[in-house]
Amino acid sequence: MAERPRMTAAQLADKLLSDEHADVLLESVAWMARELMEADVAAQIGAELGERSLERTTHRNGYRPRPWDTRVGQLELAIPKLRQGSYFPSFLEPRRRAEQALVAVVQEGYVNGVSTRKVDRLVQQLGIAGMSKDQVSRLCRGLDEQVRVFRERPLEGAYPYLWLDAKVERVREPGGVRHKALVIAYGVHQTGRREVVGLDVGEAETESFWRAFLRSLRARGLDGVRLAISDAHAGLKAAIAQVFGCPWQRCTVHFLRDMLGYVARTQQPLVSGAIRGIFTATTAAEARERLAQVVDQLRAHAPKVAALLEDAEAELLAFYAFPAEHWPKLRSTNPLERVNREIGRRSDVVGIFPNDAALLRLAGMLLLEQNDEWLIGRRYLSETSLALVLATDHRDPATPSTQEVAQLTTS
Repeated sequence: MAERPRMTAAQLADKLLSDEHADVLLESVAWMARELMEADVAAQIGAELGERSLERTTHRNGYRPRPWDTRVGQLELAIPKLRQGSYFPSFLEPRRRAEQALVAVVQEGYVNGVSTRKVDRLVQQLGIAGMSKDQVSRLCRGLDEQVRVFRERPLEGAYPYLWLDAKVERVREPGGVRHKALVIAYGVHQTGRREVVGLDVGEAETESFWRAFLRSLRARGLDGVRLAISDAHAGLKAAIAQVFGCPWQRCTVHFLRDMLGYVARTQQPLVSGAIRGIFTATTAAEARERLAQVVDQLRAHAPKVAALLEDAEAELLAFYAFPAEHWPKLRSTNPLERVNREIGRRSDVVGIFPNDAALLRLAGMLLLEQNDEWLIGRRYLSETSLALVLATDHRDPATPSTQEVAQLTTS
């Protein structure tokens, strides 16, 4: 099919007014679909229709017909084709896995009689009130199997950096509702790509739970960890030392927020500016010198903050032992915030999960999709810089290797 001219909104209006038998809704939906597809393709190839651009990655190559059934009738779409690569409209794709999981979780709570009025409204809005228990069970089993395979997949190669995070969610159990910990592990592979390497639900963030979780990651092949980054938690810190024997980087952003809670509002700008300045140093020696100066500066006005800052020096400045280009990504758990917000946005919709499996299902499907995007996207860090990190072993010699852990597990 040849390239077809674009119709503006004004031209569409003129056409509808002049056509005695025009279907206004159908024509309007068709026009919007064409505009969406052309905008998508332009963004994908880096050039508008007929535009000359140095940013162009390929060219359009005609169109292919595709029927589309809508509430206002059937449309005959003309989907743009490309010379290299392919294009498929996002509005024709089936429901995303994460949204399927959300529907399954809401419906599971509904059919088992543990729903709230909020969930009742969602069931009606989503149009899933007619699903039977068998249908819900089949949907849940299919999604749960995908999550299981994702959570248990072998981990190959080295993961120099590991981020660990936990979110508290409410789960219904016999006798009431409990707060449980949804724990997530993210890593950067030696190839420079980010991955979701682990996911689990625990009764509480105890040292024994974290230790079992980290050991399960090692049993699946997680190795080569040179630095673990997380928020402050005594049990987690101890588990990292026991299982990986690597340095621990305390999230500097969360540390700063914690420190502001120890001073009056009028003192917060001074404390915030002083602590932030430590982490902009260009060398580890300069950072230690700045930290000492800030401790002396705050000792008279904020003695609690000064003492905590002095005690936390090693864990706050651990990232300085690694390549400078990695520092902005290593000194906090901020790189995970967007993913955490997406999980939180969906868990807020549910409110109370009907069981642990429902929580794992929703979080697992979202993380599976995020993992796919990371694997095909740009590298998070360069392979060359990570090779330098792996060339230096920060592991405690007393910590067993992955092979040794596997032997202990099977013996």
